[in-house]
Amino acid sequence: MKYYIKICLAVLLINVSVSYSQQQDPILENIIKEAEENSQLKALGHELLDVVGPRLVGTPQMKNAHDWAVKKYEGWGISARNEKWGEWRGWERGVTHIDMISPRLQTLDGMQLAWNPNTGIEGVIAGCIVLPEKIEDSISFQNWLPAVKGKFVLISMKQPTGRPDYNWEEFATEESFEKMKENREAQRKAWRENIRNTGYNSRTIIPVLEEAGAAGIVASNWSRAFGSNKIFSARTKKIPTVDIELEDYTMLYRLVEYGNEPVIKVVAESKELGAMPTFNTIAEIKGSEKPDEYVILSAHFDSWDGATGATDNGTGTLVMMEAMRILKKMYPNPKRTIMVGHWGSEEQGLNGSRAFVEDHPEIVENVQAVFNQDNGTGRVVNISGAGFMHSYEFLSRWLYVVPTEITQHIETNFPGSPSGGGSDNASFVAAGAPAFNLFALNWSYWNYTWHTNRDTYDKIIFDDVRNNVILTAILAYMASEDPNKTSREKIVLPMSRRSGKQMTWPRQRSPNRKGGMD
Repeated sequence: MKYYIKICLAVLLINVSVSYSQQQDPILENIIKEAEENSQLKALGHELLDVVGPRLVGTPQMKNAHDWAVKKYEGWGISARNEKWGEWRGWERGVTHIDMISPRLQTLDGMQLAWNPNTGIEGVIAGCIVLPEKIEDSISFQNWLPAVKGKFVLISMKQPTGRPDYNWEEFATEESFEKMKENREAQRKAWRENIRNTGYNSRTIIPVLEEAGAAGIVASNWSRAFGSNKIFSARTKKIPTVDIELEDYTMLYRLVEYGNEPVIKVVAESKELGAMPTFNTIAEIKGSEKPDEYVILSAHFDSWDGATGATDNGTGTLVMMEAMRILKKMYPNPKRTIMVGHWGSEEQGLNGSRAFVEDHPEIVENVQAVFNQDNGTGRVVNISGAGFMHSYEFLSRWLYVVPTEITQHIETNFPGSPSGGGSDNASFVAAGAPAFNLFALNWSYWNYTWHTNRDTYDKIIFDDVRNNVILTAILAYMASEDPNKTSREKIVLPMSRRSGKQMTWPRQRSPNRKGGMD
C-alpha cells in the first residue's frame, strides 16, 4: 500500500511539475493556445485535398502541390523553395468510365490505374474472360493463351465475400465465420498455385496477356473493407488496365462463369507528358544562435491517386505545415534552424528524402533531430528511439513538457531499433542522423485508406491531428532550445533470428532519379 501511495505521489508530482513548467514558459503556453484556438488544419486540408487533390509523382497535380506549399509558407513569412532532385515519367489522369453493355446496361464502379495507356474518348469494347480454374503447367497455360485475344482479362481472384471480417464477427455464427475463413484460405492457396503453374506471377503475367492480344486488363485489388480497393500502377504499355470495386468485379466474374458473356466498354483517357521534374519542398526558420544545426520536420508530400491521399500522407503534411506556422508565430527566433521537408516520391521508394540526404550531407551531419509523421490520421501512440543509444536522455526530456492529455496515449521504446524503410525517417537513420517516426493510431488505416480509393478528407480525425501538431511543435521547440547536441551513438544490433548472423545498421541508399521511363 505504501509503495502504491509513493507511485501515486510521484505521478502527481510529475504532472504538477509539467503543468508548472508549462505555466512558466510562455512559448509553450502560446504554442498550445494557438493550436487549440486558432487551428488552420481544416482550411489547409480543404486546400490541399479538395482543391489540389491527389499528388502522384510526375503529374501536374504534384507540381501544383509543391507550388501551393511554397506560397503558403511565404504567406506565413517562412522562407521556402522547391528543390529539384530528379525526373519522373509525366502522366495526367483523365476521365475513366466503365460500362457493362451486355447482358444488360450498368455503369461499373472503377478507375484506371496510374500511368495507364490512353484509350481515347472512343474507348475499348470487348467481352470478358477469366483465367482457367485449373492450370496444370506452363504448357497448358500457353495452349490456353490465344483465347485472350480481343478480350478483357479478369486477373484477380473472385472474393468469396464482400464483407470485412469484423462484420462477420459481429453477425455470423462462430461456425459460419470459421467455415468462411477456411474456404477463403483454401481458395487463396488454389489461386496462388494456379498462377504459379502458368510460369509467371501476378505481375509478370500481365505483359504476357498484353502480348497475346488482350483488349485490356481488369483487376480488383480489394482492401478487405467495404468499398475500398488498393489503387497502384498499370503494368501495360498499350492496353488499358482498370481496377473495379469488388461488388461489380465479382458480378462480372460470375457472369463469365455462368456463360452469360458480359461485354464492357472502358474509356480511360490520360496524357503522357514526357520527363517531368520532381521536387522536394523545403521551408525553414533560420536559427539565431546555431543556424547550422537543424531540427527537421518530415512528411512525404506525394500520394497514390486512387483518392486524394488524405491519410497517406495529407495528414502528416498538415501536421508539419501547421506546426511550422505556429512555430513561426510563437517562436520566430529559434536557437537552431527549424526546417521542414515535404518529400516527393516516397511511395516509389523514399526517393525524395534519399535525394535530400545524398545532396545535403552538411545538413544531415548537423541534424539535432528529425520528426517524421506518415501513417494515417490518428493520434501519435508510439515513439521509438530508432536504435540510438542515448535517445532516452533527450527524447524523454523533450516529451516531459508535452501536455499529459497527449503523452498519456504514447508508448516509448528505448533505445528501439533502426528503421530500414517504410517512411522517410529511414533515409536519415541510414545516414546516422537521429530521426524518429511519430507512429499514429491506425483508425483502420491499412484496410480502409492506405493507398485506396477511400483516402479522402472526410476520413480525417482533426482532434487527433491537432494533438499531433502540438506534440510536433513542442518537440521541435525543445530540440531547438536544448543546450546539448544529441548523441549519434548506435546500439549494437542483435543476431538475426532469420539468418543467424549479426544484424547491421541500415545502409544509405541512392534514390531513383529517373523514374518510370524505362
